[in-house]
Amino acid sequence: MWSRYQSVLQFLLKGLAIYGVWYVVYDLYLLPDGRLDEWLSVNVAYVTASIINTLGFDAFAEYRTVLMAGIPGVRIINGCNGLTTIGLFIGFVVAFPGSWRHRLWFIPVGIFAIYAANVFRVVTMLGFQMYWPAAFDPMHSFGMTTFFYVIVFGLWMAWVHLNDDARSHPDNDASPAPAQTPALSS
Repeated sequence: MWSRYQSVLQFLLKGLAIYGVWYVVYDLYLLPDGRLDEWLSVNVAYVTASIINTLGFDAFAEYRTVLMAGIPGVRIINGCNGLTTIGLFIGFVVAFPGSWRHRLWFIPVGIFAIYAANVFRVVTMLGFQMYWPAAFDPMHSFGMTTFFYVIVFGLWMAWVHLNDDARSHPDNDASPAPAQTPALSS
């Protein structure tokens, strides 16, 4: 019975250990230091303002805040800049079995996808402030957070699927090839 659940238990234990390390690194070092969160928040604000300007609206970034005429704007605080979500995503990918060769390209792709989803989230939140202000708070609290985590779940499912394909493909199988018997000549 142990062997039946061994891989699930290994994943859970690895995931818990990775989460513990991330918690210690982020909450006890990165968050109090603040430089990485600040850089990411400011970057998201400036990219968001650039996208909104490209869409034909006037927006500008002032430090961590994206501002537009007639609305309060959106301030990107620690915890809303995507950094903790990126850490969670990396933890999922590292905890789940798979080749490091695939991880080396999948993790950066996932980080970019999470970053892009966060920029989209901020653009959308500004749209709510402009066109439907009453929906801003519920969308900020539930709707866009759910969207963000659906993206992370989708990336994790893509990682699982990628590794299922790799395990089922004979060229990537790590198990030894069956012994070949020499052909008999007649």
